Parts: sequence; C-alpha cells; structure tokens
Amino acid sequence: MNNTELFEALSVLAKEKGIEPDLLIEKIQTALVIAIKRDYPRSENIDFDIDIAKGKFDVKLLKEIVEDVEDEANQITLEEALTYSKRAKIGGQCTIKLNTKHFGRIAAQTAKQVIKQGIKEVEREQLVQQWGNLQNEAISANVVKVEPDSGNATLEINGSEVTLFKGDQIPGEEIDAGDIVKVYVSGVSANDRRPTLKISRTHKELVKRLFELEVPEVEDGVVEIKAVSREPGLRSKMAVVSNDENVDAVGSCIGPSRSRVSGICNELCGEKIDIIVWSEDPKEFIKQALRPADVLNVDIPDEEVRFCTVTVPDNQLSLAIGNKGQNAKLAARLTGFKIDIKPESGFFDS
Repeated sequence: MNNTELFEALSVLAKEKGIEPDLLIEKIQTALVIAIKRDYPRSENIDFDIDIAKGKFDVKLLKEIVEDVEDEANQITLEEALTYSKRAKIGGQCTIKLNTKHFGRIAAQTAKQVIKQGIKEVEREQLVQQWGNLQNEAISANVVKVEPDSGNATLEINGSEVTLFKGDQIPGEEIDAGDIVKVYVSGVSANDRRPTLKISRTHKELVKRLFELEVPEVEDGVVEIKAVSREPGLRSKMAVVSNDENVDAVGSCIGPSRSRVSGICNELCGEKIDIIVWSEDPKEFIKQALRPADVLNVDIPDEEVRFCTVTVPDNQLSLAIGNKGQNAKLAARLTGFKIDIKPESGFFDS
C-alpha cells in the first residue's frame, strides 16, 4: 500500500462507482486503524490527514511526553521525543509519522479487505437510496434471460439486473427473453452481498397497483380499493368503493366493454378478477365477497371473534364454496372473517 496506489484507486472508484471521496476516506481510516493496531496493538491515539485533491496521505501516532515511561505504546521520553521535534517538552505530545509502505504484509492485507468491504457498503447504501422510490410500486421490466433449469428470470430494471425467482412468477406462465412484464417491488434487500430489489408477480398488491395504472378514477382517488385477496394465476377478489355518488366504482374498474379489467387479466396470464362493492357493514361485505353466489343470511355472533355462518340456497352451495374451496377462501381473506357456509335446507349435497 502506497500513496500513489491509494489515490489512483480512489480516483478510479470515485469515477466508476459515483462514490463521494469523503465516504471512501472514512472507510480507509477505519481500515488503517485496524492495520495499525496490528503493528501497534496498544496505541490509543492515531491521527490521519488524507487529502485526495492534494494527494496527501499522512498517518501519525501521538504519544505523551513524560519523564518516566510507564506505557511505551502511548508515552515517550523527552530525549526520544527530541529526535522527532526540537520543540518537544514534558507534558506535550510527540507526533510520530508512520510510513504506510512499512506496514506488515498482514496489516496491509487487512486494510485492503476492510476498504473493499467499506466500498461495498457505500455502494449498497447508494443503490438502496436509488431504488427506494420503486418500493411498493408496479413497474415494467424487460426479461433479459430465463434459466432453463431453475426457471428463474433475469430482468433489467433501471440498468441493473434483478432476479425474478420461479416462486414469484405466476403459476403456469411462460416468460421468455425479450418479454416485458409487470412486477411488484415488495422491498429492497440491503443485507445481501449486493443489494437487489425484491420483485414478484404473485403479490396481491400487484393487482391493486395495476388498477391504479389502468383506471384514472382509482389513480385520482375517486374510486378506492379497500381490499384484495388473490390466488395467483387463478382468481382474485377486489373490494372497491366510490367516494363520489355519481361514479360507479365497479363499473369504473371494469371499463367500457370490460376493456380495463380484461387488460389486467391478460397481464396476469388470464387470472379472473371479481370486483365487488366494499361495505362498512360486515354482513353486507361478506355477502358481496361470496359473489357470484347468492347469500340468504349472514350470522355474526361476535364481530371481535371474526367468525360468521353464511346460509345460501341449496343450488348455490357449490358456487359459494368454489372449486377446491377457492371462492370461500378468497372471500375469507378479503373480509378477514372465517366463513362457515351452509345450505338453506341444512343438508349438504352428497
């Protein structure tokens, strides 16, 4: 490690990575403290003077000048201090300049590793800040490649490659290189070796964000999406309410000739979307949530327990429960109630 190598490295890193030199200096100082501690393990006072613009790089040990040395690591006799400065005197400080070229091999390697780690941390902080405004949003991304074995797809977002794992893809969908897909950014990972976006096509919030992008009334807040439940690739339920009595919330989301909802269904690989009217009345909300089945009665013994018994016409029982219980499960997730569905006759079909 020498001055020339250090400042050349700093210049390259500052330019290529867009990292402020002051941030790098902080990391370098941390690295040098560790390196110096290897050679001077008990030294308590280490002084740095680093100026990238001037190419100045000084590292010094500071020792107290005393008559009798009791701590050799942090004290020095007047006689020895005078060899460093003719103005040395008892009670003052002696500055001992260190030559970084003479650090031991282990010390230099330690400094190199810590500097490298420090630079990674700075990059991570910058990328997290750069991507912060994408969190909780639905964005379009270009598919760069798809791994044939794992099925994981590499997407390009803001000039960076991000992995869309197979488990975060809609079941049954086929993604190919060159495709443009919508993904939901659920967060930013700042703890990995390299920060990356957490993206998904199965997250229920993707449905909500797509309607915000597609439906002006939702984007403007005239129509509000109150809740979403989802079985990715199969079916979703979405509860909406209008803040304007002159605006039909469900109709706005469906669009003329179903144009709006159809576009979103196509984006989600044909996933069906039930749009229902949200209600402050739990009973009415549960009735709506179980559509397209008709509900005769909803009994809620205790709202705090979040359990209800629903009665439906005998010929509507299968419709209310849905294929593999799908309709009932989605309604339960949407409303937050555990739903027990019973036929009007009290007898279940065999």
